[in-house]
Amino acid sequence: MTQILNKYANRIGLSIFKVTESVLKMSSTTSIEKSSDEISSYILCEKDELDLGITLKGGQSFRLDVSLKENLKSWAGTDSHFKTTYDKIGAVRILNQDVVENLFSFICSSNNNITRISGMVDKLCRLFGEYICTVEGQDYYDFPTIEKLSSSELENILRKEGFGYRAGYIVKSAQKLLSLGENWLLGLKKENGATYEHARESLMSLPGIGPKVADCICLMSLGHLESIPVDTHIFQVACSNYTPHLSKQKTVTPKIHQEVSSHLRELWGPLAGWAQAIVFCVKINSTSSKTSKKRPISKAEKNKSVKTKVGRNNSSD
Repeated sequence: MTQILNKYANRIGLSIFKVTESVLKMSSTTSIEKSSDEISSYILCEKDELDLGITLKGGQSFRLDVSLKENLKSWAGTDSHFKTTYDKIGAVRILNQDVVENLFSFICSSNNNITRISGMVDKLCRLFGEYICTVEGQDYYDFPTIEKLSSSELENILRKEGFGYRAGYIVKSAQKLLSLGENWLLGLKKENGATYEHARESLMSLPGIGPKVADCICLMSLGHLESIPVDTHIFQVACSNYTPHLSKQKTVTPKIHQEVSSHLRELWGPLAGWAQAIVFCVKINSTSSKTSKKRPISKAEKNKSVKTKVGRNNSSD
């Protein structure tokens, strides 16, 4: 069972979260036995089969071995904007995701929104991934292997499923990864001696991977926590608070990406990517709340709107 947990950790993210939540609760209780029932209830296996070490160090580990207490103090002490930002959201964890799943998921993210990205990743799993199990009527699938994604027939299938030009990037990147060998990606991990710069440049040699996507993969899968992905949201924050001289720039070019990320890395230090994630989450939440709030329409405005529509209909007859 522990081998299954290790293999499929990425597909049971919710269970891992629940287990982690229970472990944290357990630290404040006096009876471990009392909490063990709560823990085991979230994963469908016998208590003696549950290895929390394997589970928490699986694909979507919450990096519980990293303490941010001193870093948060440091960031807040040297950066007034970060202090204000952190007060709005609190703790944020950077997941240590499976590098293959993360790489292809971020290829799907190109010029896309979160809802569509999630849908595409789900389709990849359902169409090409190995079936895992069915729980409460819901089928679960593993993420497809590189071999499966490298099939030349897959591109047309993905285009029909709405992946657009990303379909070609997925297939071509999978084919290149196969030619490079199964250990190439693992060799880009910090724990295996790779530098951030080498890992980033190597990833950008793959089709469909630019500076931002490469930084996302470095940060969330390869252990390079100094990596700072610069998307539209982070660029807006940077222009407002850190690099105002770039505020007239309309797009994030590779040169601008490098300037912003270098500035923030110098400011936030070796775990700069984590600080960026906190700022990013606050920005996303702020943007979402603004777009979701609708101004109430007065009765007079409603009447005016109705009259306008009627007038247009009459004039067109």
